Order: sequence, then C-alpha cells, then structure tokens
Amino acid sequence: MDTKAINEIMNVIHEFFPEHASIAISNTKEYVYYLPSNKINLKIQPGDLIKEGTATHKALLYGQKVNEFIDSEIFGIPYYGMSIPIMDEGETQGAVTAIFPKTPSPFLSQYMTIKVDENWYPVKHDQVLFLETQLRKTIVVTKTQIGSHRLNLSELELFLSSDSFIRCHRSYIVNISYIKEIQPDSHSTFLLEMIDGTRIPVSQRYASFFRRSLGF
Repeated sequence: MDTKAINEIMNVIHEFFPEHASIAISNTKEYVYYLPSNKINLKIQPGDLIKEGTATHKALLYGQKVNEFIDSEIFGIPYYGMSIPIMDEGETQGAVTAIFPKTPSPFLSQYMTIKVDENWYPVKHDQVLFLETQLRKTIVVTKTQIGSHRLNLSELELFLSSDSFIRCHRSYIVNISYIKEIQPDSHSTFLLEMIDGTRIPVSQRYASFFRRSLGF
C-alpha cells in the first residue's frame, strides 16, 4: 500500500470513525500508519507486525468488519476495536482499524434509547428498520415510532451487529431484515426499498461492500 493510497484513506477516515479513536492502517502483514488519540494509545509503530488476536488480524482473516473487545494480553491495555478490511477486486489488501478505550455497555449491544418528543424509549435493535443522519442529527426509524439518538452513525455502528446492520451510505445504516427490495440504480449503485416504503440509496463508495456482504 503506497503513500497515496494511505492519504486517500485518511481523507475520508473521519466519516467513518469518531474523533476520539486511535487509527491504525495496515497491509496484510504489518502496520503502515498509526495515529493515536488523546484517549488511548497502543504505541503501534509503522512496520510493526500484526499480532494474532487483534481486531486488525481478525478483519484480515475473515475478510469482513470486526467489532470486538480485545483484552490486555496483546498490547498491555484492553481496547475495543472496529476493523474494516480494504478490498481490491475481491482480494484483501489491508485494514483500517479504529481503537477505542473502553468496551461498550452490554445494554448498548441489544438496545438503543431514542428520544420522541420529550420522552425516551429503549428499543431493541431488531425493531430498528434504519438509521439516518439529518442536519447533523441521528434519526432512528423503528417498526412503531421515529425518534432521535444522541450518538452519530459512526458511534452507533460500533454497537450494531454486522450480521443484521450494514452501512450503505454516509447518511444511512439499514437493518438487512427489513429490506423489501434491492433495485439497480445508475453508476453500479442501488436503491433499497424498505418495508415501510422508504427508498434509501446505496452510494458508490459502499456499493461493492454491500454486494459482497449480501452475496450478489
């Protein structure tokens, strides 16, 4: 992976990860870039080999996004990692990994609490159709109501199962179970018709990952 490719990745990195995350970029064998945050620093150096059991190693091994708590045995401190493989023509070329200082609450892995008017409602993840960013506000659409959440999409994505939820656009995360139909759109992208009739775009940036994840 050359310097130009790394710079291109860093130009869009803040669209995917919160600012307090440390960021590591690797090829298939070693780290090539590391940016620590003021919240956590694993002291990775460019050229360090990728250790077995890390979030980066697992993303490269499985070829898909990994969200996982990693204990202190590997780097000396525990962390929560979200690692996304970098693919080129179906082949894994490396990974981008966000490193967070604490594990999510068990509650957040099953529920999210949304605000509707002046009240708050805990909602199970399997009741959520999709999440959307509107004017810097996160909107959560469920089977029975529409509310808002205090976290942005990148932060919420950490707590959502990759078996059920997929990022299809910088402004949308959808629950695969509630996609009614996938329609072709221009420039090799797609439109998703959800069960409530909402039509959601799959942007070109996410189209290849979307197709690979759903196997078509």
